[in-house]
Amino acid sequence: MPQAPAWLAELDALYDANIRVEGLEDRRFQPEQWWNVAAPLANAADGFAVEEIGRSVEGRPLRHVRWGQGPTPVLLWSQMHGDESTASMALADLFRFLGEHPDHPLVQRIGAGTTLHFLPIVNPDGAARFQRRNAQGIDINRDARALASPEARALHELRERLQPAFGFNLHDQNVGTRVGDSGRGTAIALLAPAYNEAREVNASRARAIEVAVAIRAVLEPYIAGYMAKWDDTFNARAFGDLTQQAGVSTILIESGGIEGDPQKQQLRKLNFLALVGALDAIATGSHAGLPHAPYEELPENGDTWPDLLVTGGTLAVPGQPRAHVDVIVDFEQPLLWREGRIREVGDLAGRNARRTIDATGLYIVPFHPPGPTAGRGTPAFGTGTAAHFHLSRDPEGRDVVWTLAGDIDPAQPAP
Repeated sequence: MPQAPAWLAELDALYDANIRVEGLEDRRFQPEQWWNVAAPLANAADGFAVEEIGRSVEGRPLRHVRWGQGPTPVLLWSQMHGDESTASMALADLFRFLGEHPDHPLVQRIGAGTTLHFLPIVNPDGAARFQRRNAQGIDINRDARALASPEARALHELRERLQPAFGFNLHDQNVGTRVGDSGRGTAIALLAPAYNEAREVNASRARAIEVAVAIRAVLEPYIAGYMAKWDDTFNARAFGDLTQQAGVSTILIESGGIEGDPQKQQLRKLNFLALVGALDAIATGSHAGLPHAPYEELPENGDTWPDLLVTGGTLAVPGQPRAHVDVIVDFEQPLLWREGRIREVGDLAGRNARRTIDATGLYIVPFHPPGPTAGRGTPAFGTGTAAHFHLSRDPEGRDVVWTLAGDIDPAQPAP
């Protein structure tokens, strides 16, 4: 395992004091908000050039940002899935670092060795809704072959025009994904995508693996044991795979989750540090010859655990027989434990979850959420329904010990 870069501690402290951009504290933001924050940072006086290269389905601009004068072109794109915003936040921080710290040795090396090309928020319509797909329902990351969407065409045409040496495909993954067969959640997963079905390693992919090793060296002091490797099965529809196939050394960075980091601000910082480390390695050529083992030995992403498992309770729905059941709840905003829905009900012995509540001796008593239907009929409880129930010592729900009202109350996360 290579040593962490000598500059890491200093850059870490500088990030907290003078790099992290304000205005992106909530990872759900409108694309226009992101540009309102980032555009003033990407100004010509600090060496940036911005051009519009297309429009989304709903007419939102797709902008290419360029910085640097070095011989190695690098293309970085983010948020092609609209609900995967961690890297977009980090790119705003990177803009500030490059523009406001021109005398920093890292900025000078990156500027001299690379020309950086950014396509932030590839899917602005999806970002506006905080949904994976674009306004047509197309998964842009599976549109690399057909190029049916204007967003995919813009990214493809930019890549063809620039002919970059390296590419960074920046995503978020499910926060429930475990590291290998462990119970540890994956904070960040890396991948040097395959370029063919045989998953061979040619010179281009080897360079991507070396850069992934440089990234791991940066991240190891922070999240050792919480890094994984994405499945490298070749996908002929995916941008990372086809970009690798085109001869661009491509690195996928997937931000998962860190418990206690509900808005992914820690992961935002780790993305920033990882990207600086990768770009410095590319600019200086220090990635060349790094051993592949630290990448190859990363465990693959393992099982994806659901969010909440309630075990051993007795379901008490008015007018129905009581039943001894376990319940799984997943949340639309899992790190915030908000907008829960019932996923499974029944015998779930042996299942794991990010959080488990032992409800032995308690009753699971559904109740009506507030609204126009409150109090009408039997409260809904079953797969797909909103999670509104009490854990009570009595089947009528009078002696309540804990309540899930769609969102988990942070003041009482468990009974």
